Amino acid sequence: MKTLQAGDNAPQFTLLNQDNQTISLADFHGQKVLVYFYPKALTPGCTTQACGLRDSKSELEKLGVVILGISPDSPKKLAQFKEKKELNFMLLADETHQVAEQFGVWGEKKFMGKTYDGIHRISFLIDEQGKILKVFDKFKTGEHHKIVLEYLQG
Repeated sequence: MKTLQAGDNAPQFTLLNQDNQTISLADFHGQKVLVYFYPKALTPGCTTQACGLRDSKSELEKLGVVILGISPDSPKKLAQFKEKKELNFMLLADETHQVAEQFGVWGEKKFMGKTYDGIHRISFLIDEQGKILKVFDKFKTGEHHKIVLEYLQG
């Protein structure tokens, strides 16, 4: 697994969102985008992370940042996650994990003695021209939104 780094161009992608609408990274050209990859909707860690971003959305918007959450879940599952947790940002379905692979966040994981392939919890802050400004890969789920805000507020 070779994760993209700051300075790399973000891969261009198109995925379905929670409403089955086609969304592309190019739709947000000229804006900063926080692309955050998470393993599975409606699980405790992913819910904690998503709710932190939900509660920080207005601060992130003031700093010119759009939030896109990406997981291998189906659009239907993402719609349930968004509704149940009252998420105020877009969730994208990467069911074939093609986008996760392009960003270098799909790979071997270990959990409770089992080894399997899955999404690593890594976020990318992408600038207005599509370059990766910052990679966030070491954080607790409850602190993710704080480290993103701290970075942006510099």
